[in-house]
Amino acid sequence: MPEDLSVGELGRQVGALRQEIHVLGQGINSRLDKVVSTEVYSLQSAYTDQRMTALSQDVQKIADARDALETAFEQYQLSERDRRERERQARLYQMIVPVLMGLLSAAIAVWAVVAK
Repeated sequence: MPEDLSVGELGRQVGALRQEIHVLGQGINSRLDKVVSTEVYSLQSAYTDQRMTALSQDVQKIADARDALETAFEQYQLSERDRRERERQARLYQMIVPVLMGLLSAAIAVWAVVAK
């Protein structure tokens, strides 16, 4: 049987397997060194949750402030529109009243001349 290994070859292969297992064990140990303990993970999770809560509250405050600003701006636009409308009406009345007074005085003058 040509595939039968000699005792020396078997010893070398067993040694090689032991070396591979040792290298794999060192790889696993190095990975386990990078693993975070449960206490550290729970502390990091609690801190992350607190930070997320604080950030969401900040975002909500900013959104509320923006909504208040939009409401104030809309109110300003409405009041400005009303003020402009009042000014337009005031200018119109300031123009119409003197014209009507002039027409009325002209009508009275014409009536006074015709009535004599």
